[in-house]
Amino acid sequence: MTKNDLPNELYKTLKMLGGKATLLEICKAFWGSHENELRNSGDLFYTWQYDIRWAATDLRKTGRMVAAQSSSQGVWEII
Repeated sequence: MTKNDLPNELYKTLKMLGGKATLLEICKAFWGSHENELRNSGDLFYTWQYDIRWAATDLRKTGRMVAAQSSSQGVWEII
């Protein structure tokens, strides 16, 4: 797994969680689904929780995720 994979994998995780969730819920589910891949991803293992925030920004820029100011505080939501 690389940083480039994170936007699509984040989208899939949000979809699995019903389309919206808090960051804590997302990270728990993401880890549950991708632990082995993350453990074998080199430096990404140490930075993935930071990098997933950039993945969310990417999803917002590409119109796949609701803008932060348009969703409930602390909730990430896909379109």
